[in-house]
Amino acid sequence: MKPVVGVIAQGAMGAGVSARLVEYGVRVLTSLEGRSEASIARAKKAGVENVSDAELASADFFLSIVPPGDALALAQRLYPVLAASNKKPVYIDCNAVSPESANEIGAVIDRTGAPFVDGGIIGGPPRAGYTPVLYVSGAEASRVLALNDYGLRIRPVEGAEGAASALKMSYAAIAKGLTAIGAASILAAQRAGVGEALYRELSESRPDVLAYLTRSVPDMIPKAYRWVAEMHEIGDYAGGAEEKIFDGMAGLYERLADAEGGREEIDALARFFRQTDKK
Repeated sequence: MKPVVGVIAQGAMGAGVSARLVEYGVRVLTSLEGRSEASIARAKKAGVENVSDAELASADFFLSIVPPGDALALAQRLYPVLAASNKKPVYIDCNAVSPESANEIGAVIDRTGAPFVDGGIIGGPPRAGYTPVLYVSGAEASRVLALNDYGLRIRPVEGAEGAASALKMSYAAIAKGLTAIGAASILAAQRAGVGEALYRELSESRPDVLAYLTRSVPDMIPKAYRWVAEMHEIGDYAGGAEEKIFDGMAGLYERLADAEGGREEIDALARFFRQTDKK
C-alpha cells in the first residue's frame, strides 16, 4: 500500500516534493491555513489536498519544509494534534537548521510519541530529470528510505540525530557563502569604480569563478530573504569567530532582500553581470 504523506509548506521546494510524490501515486496532504495565494496555487497545481492539522496527523510520513526560522514553530503548532493522535506519522524535519536547532525540534516531537528524523535537502526543487537529495539521520532514519520508491532520493548519514543537519549546514556554508563573498566583493568593486577591471581580470584569470558567480548571484536575489535565517543557523553551527562571518553574510542577504533599501546594490550587481554581453 502506498503511503500517505503530509508536506508543509507549499513553497517552491515543498510544492516540488509534493508534485513528485503525487506523480508516483502518493496521496499528499497539506494545510494552507494562512498561506499566500502563490502557495495555494502551487498546492493546487501539485495535486495536494488541503486538510486540517488533525488530519495531517493521520499521514504515514510528515515532511516539514519551511524557512529555517519557522521550523520550531511548526513543530510546536502540530504538537497538540500529534500528541492526541493514535497514529503517529514519522516526522522528518527537512529544514536548513543547525544540529542544535534540529535537536530542539526533535525534543518537541519526541514528547508526542511520533518518531523524529533529522533531515536536510541539498539541491533545488524536483523537476523533470532532476531530484535533490534528502539526507536523513537518527535512530528512525531507515524508515524514511521507503520514500525512495516514490520519486524521492533519500540518503542516510551515519551518526546520531543532527548529522544530516550538520551536513546541510556545511554544504550551504560553502555554496551560499561563496555567493555572498562574490556579491560583497563585486559591490565593493562597483563602489570603488573598478567593477569593469574586476570583471576583466576574473574573465582572464578565474573564468570558472566568474561563471559560477554569473549563475549564482542573480539567482540568489529573489531568494535572499530565505537565506537570512539560514546564515544565522550556519553561524551558530560554525561557532567561534566564524559565527561573525556568517552573521555578516546574513546582513548582506537581508539588505538585498529589502526591495527598496537594497535596490541600489541590486542594480549595481546587475550592471556588473551585464558586462557578459560586452565580451
